[in-house]
Amino acid sequence: TVVTTDAIVIATGATARRLPVGDRYWQRGVSACAVCDGAAPVFRKKPLVVVGGGDSSLEEALFLTKFASKVIVVHRRDTLRASKIMQARAKRNAKIEFLYSHEIVDTHGDERGLLSGVVAQNVKTGEQVQLAAAGLFFAIGHEPNVKFLNGQVELDKHDNYIVTQPDSTATSVPGVFAAGDVQDRKWRQAITAAGTGAMAALEVEAF
Repeated sequence: TVVTTDAIVIATGATARRLPVGDRYWQRGVSACAVCDGAAPVFRKKPLVVVGGGDSSLEEALFLTKFASKVIVVHRRDTLRASKIMQARAKRNAKIEFLYSHEIVDTHGDERGLLSGVVAQNVKTGEQVQLAAAGLFFAIGHEPNVKFLNGQVELDKHDNYIVTQPDSTATSVPGVFAAGDVQDRKWRQAITAAGTGAMAALEVEAF
């Protein structure tokens, strides 16, 4: 089917990157959005695990300390990639612990089918450790959903987000606009996506 139009808004979002573990507990303790899910009663006063070593992972860990008994940040490298100010902020928080040179290799749950723990493996020695956890949060980035475009609009060279003009949702192609997480590498919130959606609608109307 071919559809013709004078203007179009691309709002296909971005998919959170996940590790190949924990699928059986997805949305039953495993999540890729601490801000979205972290306040759920199932996580309150429970140990939680955050996977990642960048600013996003530490931001999520800090957010989760509002609800968790403790938060363990698991990172596969010896050092964090996060900015120094974010590292200092996280390390000052008594509820945050760090497990370096480890990756999550398995998960297990309770009789209700909810996550109850994870298995972390040392990437250097292969030694495994069991961690009690009611929540496992992936904070390892997002992948904008742009493969279907086949390079027809300009993408950021580093992370493939659609490039829009300053203070606009216009892309490199006249009449093609982008809104939401597909062009937003920083905020990725429903309210900011809705805001750029409104901007795109107004720009389409004026196009």
